[in-house]
Amino acid sequence: MLALLFSVLCTSTIFVVFKMFDVYKVQTPYAIVVNYVVAFTVGLFVYDGEISLSELASSSWLLGAMALGIFFILIFNLMAKASQVAGVAVASVATKMSLVIPVAIGVWLYQEHLSTLQVLGIVLALAAVYFTSIKSNSMVISKKTLILPLLVFLGSGIIDTSIKYFEERMLEANEVAIFSSMTFGFAALSGFVFIGYKVTKEKVGMNLKNVIGGVLLGIPNYFSIFFLLKALQNESLSSAAIFTINNVAVVMLCTLLAIVLFKERLSIKNWCGIGLAVLSIILVALF
Repeated sequence: MLALLFSVLCTSTIFVVFKMFDVYKVQTPYAIVVNYVVAFTVGLFVYDGEISLSELASSSWLLGAMALGIFFILIFNLMAKASQVAGVAVASVATKMSLVIPVAIGVWLYQEHLSTLQVLGIVLALAAVYFTSIKSNSMVISKKTLILPLLVFLGSGIIDTSIKYFEERMLEANEVAIFSSMTFGFAALSGFVFIGYKVTKEKVGMNLKNVIGGVLLGIPNYFSIFFLLKALQNESLSSAAIFTINNVAVVMLCTLLAIVLFKERLSIKNWCGIGLAVLSIILVALF
């Protein structure tokens, strides 16, 4: 449970840092690339085994880490585009409601059993994410712009499902650190390709502010994945319970941090969402 708590704290820190990007005018695309370089480097320091290039090249999870790293960059850009086209509220709901995908896969692929109260908790979790994320009275979007939130929903769900698959089928307990590091390393390489493309189109905005922002983002970003993988290795909770608690707790904590740090005001629906979030976590974790 401690690993799950740390994952929630690190993931919530990521959203706070993103908010600070907006306050201090950090250019997010370039800070994101720096963040992946930092996350890759942190992973190398955390890994306490010997790093052998030949062993890495022959590892069963290397290609998966490469694909997952590239996917990180793609989904981030889709999330940014969805936020611009459909709105931040719609994009955030699409991201967090994707928890139904790894939950469903966990039940189907790993024969995980869910009690009636846990199923109720997951349903309440979806409602909690929806109500907590509403920032206006209306979340109506046109059919034309529905495709972006749908892609974000599917992409986020695929990432969570892939993380569970690697933890279950390919990773030894001592490989979590190096797997996380290599995934971020491939994301960084993908980011450099992105910057290389941007150079041909416009002046690259890399500066000290973007680098500092990337460093502040990269450390919690690495540990959010590292501790999530550690939490998934805990046999006392199913992956369905872990993903539900993780996503809902992040939404709840980020909402509370927004009140304390950024003086954001919540509607009655937001407070109802927080109440549902607490109830869903109790049902999923305890029953």
